[in-house]
Amino acid sequence: MERIYSEPSPILIHHLKDILEEKGIPTIIKNEFLSGGVGELPPTEVWPELWIVDKEDGDAAQKIVQDFIQSTKSLSGDWVCAACGEHVEGQFKVCWNCGAVPEAD
Repeated sequence: MERIYSEPSPILIHHLKDILEEKGIPTIIKNEFLSGGVGELPPTEVWPELWIVDKEDGDAAQKIVQDFIQSTKSLSGDWVCAACGEHVEGQFKVCWNCGAVPEAD
């Protein structure tokens, strides 16, 4: 097993898990329920962590995750979902209607 990504948002971690598993890369989430330890433990130690089961998938998984993170950083303003045509406000990184990720400019 290999840790691929960690960050405070369990929603983003679960979304990345779904993306990787859709690509055939088995994953698990560790520290999913440790947020109650914040204050007693260092914050970064209780963040949810996304792990891949097979280390051989490491390079592909890292690329998928980094491409997704980079695509969300380039977003600004409202956007229209290419998959379903729904108008989505700029603060959303995923279409609330169908779950599609916007295309990077």
